Order: sequence, then C-alpha cells, then structure tokens
Amino acid sequence: MKDDFAAVPIEALVPHKGAMCLWERVVAFDADFVELETQSHRSPDNPLRSEGSLRAIHLCEYGAQAMAVHGGLLAQQGGEARKGYLVALRGVDIRLPRIDDLTSALRCQARLLMNSDASQQYEFRLMHAGECIAEGRAAVMLAPKGDARDE
Repeated sequence: MKDDFAAVPIEALVPHKGAMCLWERVVAFDADFVELETQSHRSPDNPLRSEGSLRAIHLCEYGAQAMAVHGGLLAQQGGEARKGYLVALRGVDIRLPRIDDLTSALRCQARLLMNSDASQQYEFRLMHAGECIAEGRAAVMLAPKGDARDE
C-alpha cells in the first residue's frame, strides 16, 4: 500500500467540490484498492440531506466517490484522470435506513475489479464502527482518452 497520499487534499483528486466532496482522509491505497474515512455524514450541511436526515441510499454516492478518489490517486502516480459516468449499481445491500445518526467515522473500501479503456467496475464496502452497513458493485463508463476531468 502506498503511503505518500496523505498530504494530498481529496478535493484535488475528484471533480466534487466543497461539501459535495464527501471523503476527508485516505487511509490506504494501491493500484487496485482504496480505503477512505469521513465524518461528513454527521454534518448538518451535507448536501445529500433531505427532510432533516441523510438516508442510507446515499452510501452509493459515497462508494462512487471512493472510486473517483482511487482514479485521482492513480493519476497522481502517472496515470490519466478521465471523466467517469456511473452507469450501473449491482448487488447493493444497504443494512440501515439512515446514516446521519451514526456516531463515528464512516469507512469505505473500494476495489477495482475490471479496468478497460472504456469502463471500470469496482466493488465497494462501507463500514461504521467495524460493521458493514452497505456493499455493492458499480460500473463506470469512461470518457474518451484526452477528455480531461476538469473540462
């Protein structure tokens, strides 16, 4: 696992800015895996909140952003950061109704399962206090090479 990522602000790695950048800290990273941590689910300013709560379905967005962080970290290691479009979620299992009432940090582990010029597939697992609260797989279509992330 690489450990030279700690000083890089996550917002510099992904297209998500401000409060929509949900992850706060990279815990571990290598070519096929990333683990992240955050307390953003507890923030009253979390942009995914509605009607006074943050529903657990939004853990899918946390998983998708973990994939984006992994891509950004890989780009820092000499790869190309490409725009990605979430096109499918599969096998999603969410084990609680809401997450804003969770008292400690969320963690996500995302593992790259398949990588081609046109798409990627990841599995993700979200945990709270050592227990899995959601997991699934996500497919991403990648923009053509040369289509930079910030354009």
